[in-house]
Amino acid sequence: MKKIKVGVIGYGWVAGAHIQAINATSQAEVCAVYSSRPLNSDAVSAEHGSSIQCYQDLEDMLNDPSIDAVSVCSYPYQHRDHAVAAAKAGKHVILEKPMALSWKDCVAIRDAIEKADVLSCICFECRYSSQFLTTKSIIDQGILGRIHYGEIDYYHGIGPWYGQYRWNTRKDAGGSSLLSAGCHALDALLLCMGTDVESVTSLSTGSSSKDFKAYEYETTSVTLLRFKDGRVGKVASVIDCIQPYYFHTHLVGGEGSLLDNKLHSSKLGGLDKTRWSELSMKMLDSGDVSDHPYQSQFEAFFSALKKNKPMPLTHISDALRTHEILFAADRSAKSGGRTIKVS
Repeated sequence: MKKIKVGVIGYGWVAGAHIQAINATSQAEVCAVYSSRPLNSDAVSAEHGSSIQCYQDLEDMLNDPSIDAVSVCSYPYQHRDHAVAAAKAGKHVILEKPMALSWKDCVAIRDAIEKADVLSCICFECRYSSQFLTTKSIIDQGILGRIHYGEIDYYHGIGPWYGQYRWNTRKDAGGSSLLSAGCHALDALLLCMGTDVESVTSLSTGSSSKDFKAYEYETTSVTLLRFKDGRVGKVASVIDCIQPYYFHTHLVGGEGSLLDNKLHSSKLGGLDKTRWSELSMKMLDSGDVSDHPYQSQFEAFFSALKKNKPMPLTHISDALRTHEILFAADRSAKSGGRTIKVS
């Protein structure tokens, strides 16, 4: 079966993770990389196990008719230009999170993809993790009942020891704590509780540690979400912590609760209410964000391409709603905690 050919824009850490995951599928392989710095095609091919042509001219790569899809792994402030260019060239689009650093740019990307009639995958890959596939199944089966409160929090210290720190400290590059990383937690909460959000209220602060002094924005935020039916959610985004990566999840429903990989439910007869029952699902936060499930997300996308059907779970419409709520939360934090209505 002919493999889907993928070009990659950018060649940093996340591009390497995309290339590894794409080449690990049976459906596709990376055949091209664009980078603003000169790369040796033979060396890059040897590194990743496929024949990869390296480009310093993006237009040249996008003009290659053999490329079916493009994975945008450039800096977030470049996402709009690169995703729009890929769509206009008729390439299906894989886009790293965040989609862009402004709502206007997110909409421009959506419009370009729709106009070009290409398919897209936005990398909120946590939806494809064992943890959240299992969690969503438990919710859908009614084991927790109606969830009236949920909190999902993202703890990952992006300090000088981490590659993203080099550019993430800039307001015009990282954007905010939620945009740079905590959007995964917000997106996961919306997956679990739905997107019918009425308003958000957010506050932000920052660490006194010298390791995070270079940041041009506050590196911790806490956002309360009020849903239209009265339910409440909370998302913390903490990128200035000194600890292992932790993706905290606590969902409380009328029939039971889920805490990370632990469960109690009155729907399951015979359980001891004073003890949690442990689930065997693999957790996202084994201590390193490199465990994010890119491969399973890409396998779903390539299957969708072959069937010419929209991407399940991480479709651009889902990602747009997450970003709409995220930008409202950042406006609230900037105002000092004013409640912001969400359309």
